[in-house]
Amino acid sequence: MEKQSFIDAGKIVNTHGVRGEVRIEVWLDSPTLLKRCGRVFLGGEEKKILSAREHKGFLIAQLEGVEDVNAAQALKNRVVQIARADAKLPRGAYFLQDIIGASVVDESGAEVGKLAEVLELPGQRVYVVRGETEHLIPAVPAFVLNTDAERGVITVRLIEGM
Repeated sequence: MEKQSFIDAGKIVNTHGVRGEVRIEVWLDSPTLLKRCGRVFLGGEEKKILSAREHKGFLIAQLEGVEDVNAAQALKNRVVQIARADAKLPRGAYFLQDIIGASVVDESGAEVGKLAEVLELPGQRVYVVRGETEHLIPAVPAFVLNTDAERGVITVRLIEGM
């Protein structure tokens, strides 16, 4: 599976104050990861993060060249991307987009299907696996035994009715 150079990291959902700050809904595990990248991309255009802080689960950021509320308003609903090279993930960690399309196999190695999407539910993530039938698999260690993002293979334990 080919990895993309840019990762969708969030969306600008609103302005914050009158000095051009934007409120970013972060799609990564934490706003801190986005903040540490130091720059973002909006439609391919690089914007340095001049300052950023977490506020109620969002990232409030001052972006280079965005100096007032009108400029910030023009960015509302834009997807924020980061360069893969800027993201320093812990060993063994991966981006969800890197496993979409991965082969899903059971403990015996039998093909279950392909990972079609990941549902972000309040209690946990759920993998939607499509093959001969569709399976909803909770993304917890009891069911997801191994994820090899490099090879594009996820090993799962299925139970009856899953």
